[in-house]
Amino acid sequence: MRLPHSLTDELIQAVYFLAALLFIVGLKRMSSPKGARGGIVWAGIGMLIAGLITFLWPGMHNDILILTAIFLGGIAAWWSGKRVPMTAMPQMVALYNGMGGGAAAAIACEELIRGRALANAPAVLAVIGAIIGAVSFSGSLIAFAKLQGLINKSLRYGAQQVVNALVFLTTLALGGWMVVLHGAAPSAIVIAFFALALLFGVLVTLPIGGADMPVVISLYNACTGLAVAFEGFVLGNAAMIIAGMVVGAAGTLLTQLMAKAMNRSIANVLFSNFGETAAQGGEIAGSLKPIEASDAAVMMAYASKVIVVPGYGMAVAQAQHKIWELCQLLIERGVTVRFAIHPVAGRMPGHMNVLLAEAGVPYDLIGDLEEINSDFESADVALIIGANDVVNPVARTDKSSPIYGMPILNADKAKNVIVIKRGKGAGFSGIENALFYLDNTRMLYGDAQKAGAELIQAVKTLD
Repeated sequence: MRLPHSLTDELIQAVYFLAALLFIVGLKRMSSPKGARGGIVWAGIGMLIAGLITFLWPGMHNDILILTAIFLGGIAAWWSGKRVPMTAMPQMVALYNGMGGGAAAAIACEELIRGRALANAPAVLAVIGAIIGAVSFSGSLIAFAKLQGLINKSLRYGAQQVVNALVFLTTLALGGWMVVLHGAAPSAIVIAFFALALLFGVLVTLPIGGADMPVVISLYNACTGLAVAFEGFVLGNAAMIIAGMVVGAAGTLLTQLMAKAMNRSIANVLFSNFGETAAQGGEIAGSLKPIEASDAAVMMAYASKVIVVPGYGMAVAQAQHKIWELCQLLIERGVTVRFAIHPVAGRMPGHMNVLLAEAGVPYDLIGDLEEINSDFESADVALIIGANDVVNPVARTDKSSPIYGMPILNADKAKNVIVIKRGKGAGFSGIENALFYLDNTRMLYGDAQKAGAELIQAVKTLD
């Protein structure tokens, strides 16, 4: 039984306002790893009550279908969340992010096909939200496929940017036509519009290299938020507007910070083909010098300060627990241990932070680039675990290098550098790492988890 219209509307808006407050509180708590778990709970409660109160919305129907969809989606999310390993978290984030954009695009599609009057907002908002949501959806799916290894090559051909521009301009033209018709365009036009918007998301993402995926995921996250906000205006739904704007603003700021950490613009990330056609830069003098686990263990066990720099290689090997066990042994011996995190280490924003948190590393031992860079000069050992471009000193010295100007962790300034690496391949930028050839660097070859286990056993044998 539904309440009177006026009372129902007041109740819905009051609950939406409460949900908005919970979203903001949750986001604020997520700014620190210490409060992130609680922040997720607060935001989740806000989303729950916003969803429940929506069932009182005047004119709502098909409640059984909606509840069935929520139930099935919840089961799928719970199952996948339990089973997906931490190494696959970036592609899971990309996939879930794409679902948000797809949902916003689906709302717009339904509104435009039905040719509704769009009393709450002009048709242009529905069209803008549709374009952004569709691009975010298809682009996020391509990002997922790349990270999952389903797409191993980047698609490039002549006049690619021209083709992309034509697809985008045609999409805009169809969108403009629908705006002129006030959201009452023929179904064929609406379908063609969405098909081209989805195609554009695919075309613009396919050429982007794996090194740029963290920025791409963050960018599409911002796009999803904006799409949801625009469709919130179309539906007159305050909760969608607020949640979408919060996500859009946070995603935009994060994207800008990550692009800055790579010393590149968003346009450069999207259109430069970085990591696939990069020049090699100048030749590197010196040679790679291997080291045995026993010698590396001695070097760290008798050090005063050790700084650990994790990278994607640690994630692939799922070595975070072994590395933290090694660090605990060093701390017990009186060694000062800290972890240095680069903003774009891994395959998604905060990837390394998540892995270290899973292993139980205290947050006060973790420092970001600006906090910890000055500590490397006083470090006896910098232990690099599967990181590459983010510690490459040519970013400071070689103007011909494609990563020149990119802020890096100053691992090369430590007295000694130990690099755990599976092989001799280059990083995602496609260039050799000059750090590996320095006189103070030693290479500990092998899987990071196996190397960590060997280091642990070697440290335990020391007096």
